[in-house]
Amino acid sequence: MVQDGGEVVAAGGAPSAKKLNFFQRVALFIRQVLIELRKVVTPTRQELVKFTIVVLVFVTIMMALVYGLDVLFVWMTTIVFGVPGGA
Repeated sequence: MVQDGGEVVAAGGAPSAKKLNFFQRVALFIRQVLIELRKVVTPTRQELVKFTIVVLVFVTIMMALVYGLDVLFVWMTTIVFGVPGGA
């Protein structure tokens, strides 16, 4: 079924609409996917570099946070439980 804007939509719950068979539903799905893919905007090279740097900085910060917590917990468990075989 085609809507006013030219988009392909499924007839949801309309009593007079005919139920689509399996192959018609697959074809409808593929048409809808292609329509959505036409809406995708690819980033420019400058945006891509900026996004990559942001992701790398965020991952580095999270790695440092997890490493810091790991060191803190190892130190705390050493204090609480002691070092086995230590003096």
